[in-house]
This record gives sequence, structure tokens and C-alpha cells, in this order.
Amino acid sequence: MNYQTLQVRFQGPICFLSFHRPQANNAINNVMLEECSHVLTLCEESITIVVLEGLPEVFCFGADFAEMHAEIANGQQYEQTWEHLYDLWLKLATGPYITVSYVRGKANAGGVGFVAASDIVLADHTAQFSLSQLLFGLFPSHVLPFLIRRVGFQKAHYLSLMTQPISVQRAHSWGLVDEYEETGESLLHKHLRRLRYVSKTGILRYKRYMNELDASIREAKALALAAKQEILSDPENLKGIFRYVEEGLFPWQD
Repeated sequence: MNYQTLQVRFQGPICFLSFHRPQANNAINNVMLEECSHVLTLCEESITIVVLEGLPEVFCFGADFAEMHAEIANGQQYEQTWEHLYDLWLKLATGPYITVSYVRGKANAGGVGFVAASDIVLADHTAQFSLSQLLFGLFPSHVLPFLIRRVGFQKAHYLSLMTQPISVQRAHSWGLVDEYEETGESLLHKHLRRLRYVSKTGILRYKRYMNELDASIREAKALALAAKQEILSDPENLKGIFRYVEEGLFPWQD
């Protein structure tokens, strides 16, 4: 299939899913959510490894504020989009395949959500990770359940509050990144050569067991959705988003 926001190829038991919205820094929009979900559904029967990739400069930069602005300005409801996003990350975390994020460049906000929902995270030396939502009066309600499961409460708390990027070295020391190298291609191929040996049935049973051991991300869904609805019902927050889209100004700028 031809996708608008993704480049997808299948190589034996491996699916390579690349975010491809270069004009929008790989921002997450409705079409991307639908297309990612479609690809993961195709992977359920026989694919054992799903590799998420971005562009060399940006992995994924989070929600598409321009699309959000357009939909809210037209009186459309955005709640369904957020539920689709959470469900997509649940698929990555619990689905019957090994999910590998290979990060180059910037991963921000929802981009960190994709990373935190993955089973394995690999990166090159350019990778950096940030949660910028609080700059707009928002907070990463959907990202946090997945991020806390991966790095712990305080590190997720710190990243949310500081709103600044952390380097790949710090992300590795925190456990957000499992392995990194100067150029990550060889690292990715080394992992894929080994992961090919794991059977589909083994993956399905193992991930089902692991997610029964820790059901926190499923249990947090309702709380995350309620928080997102509250955040985006605040006129001041929407005003800040609209101003950023229309004028390129952050909330604190004159």
C-alpha cells in the first residue's frame, strides 16, 4: 500500500515502519495514527519484529499543533484522536511482535511516547529526547504511563518539568535508550540478526505474560484520557496553541 505519512517495507519477518512527514518534523496527525494502526494490524499474523524509524534529523516531534488548531477552530472534537494515540502505543507495548525504535535526531513529546512504548530502543549519537508540553500549559498525560514504566517516576517527572532535551548519553544512563553507537545502523542490524531467531509464538506468550506482570499502562488509560480532556478544555491553553500556530510565538513571548 501507499501511505501518506509513512514509508513501509517488509523484509522477511521484519516490518520497517518509517515516519515520513518531513514538512512537519514528523508530527503526529490523524492520518499517521490511522496508517500506523493499519500497519501494526498487518503485522499481527506473521511479523515478529517492527522497527520504528524517523528522519535523520528528527524521529518524531509530537502532536501536529497545526492540525489540532484547524480541527478545534472548525468545532470538531479532538478526544477521539487522543484515544487512538494511546491505543496505538498500547499495540506497540503489548502486541505480538518485538518493537524496536531506532532514534536519530529529535524525539519530542509524543515522539518520546513511541520510544517509551517500544520493547527495545536503539539510537545514534545525534538522538535527543524532550517533553515540551508544559511550555504550553499542557502536560504529557499519555506519554507518562509508558515513560514511568521504562525509566521510573522521578526521571519522567524531571523530564516533564524541565522541558529541555536530554542527550543520548543521559537517556542511556536512565534506561530510556538500551544501546547507542556513533552511527546506529550497524547496531540496529546486529540486534535484528539476533532477534530473528525468536519465534512468533514465543513472542506472543512472552509479551502477554510481561504485560500481565505489569498492567500499569492499561490501567492508566482512563486517567490519561481524562487529563487530556481537561487540559484541552482550558481556553488559555488553546489560546497559546493557536498563537503558536498562527504567529510562531510561545506563550511567554510578547
